[in-house]
Amino acid sequence: MTIALYAEFTASAGNAAAVSALIDEFATAVRAEPGNLRFDPHSLSSDPHSVFVYELYRDQLAFDAHLASAHGLEFNRRLTSLITGGQSQLTMLDPIGVFPA
Repeated sequence: MTIALYAEFTASAGNAAAVSALIDEFATAVRAEPGNLRFDPHSLSSDPHSVFVYELYRDQLAFDAHLASAHGLEFNRRLTSLITGGQSQLTMLDPIGVFPA
């Protein structure tokens, strides 16, 4: 079963551009993971400091590998000093209806 979630966090004052650059760098590595199906970062149109990332993984093993990856650990280490609250909030999602295989 696929694993879907969104991550959200808020860049601290003056760090929106740095967070955007970090996410762009991270996205390349995540999208190259064998089990990653989607990694789509967005900011709110009304507030570039508010970031949401939709993520989709093939299965739990793929998601676990993502969490344990060197690039993921490094991303989170670097992100901590750029956002309010120190870490992103993950919200797990369940599908509604039938999705194509």
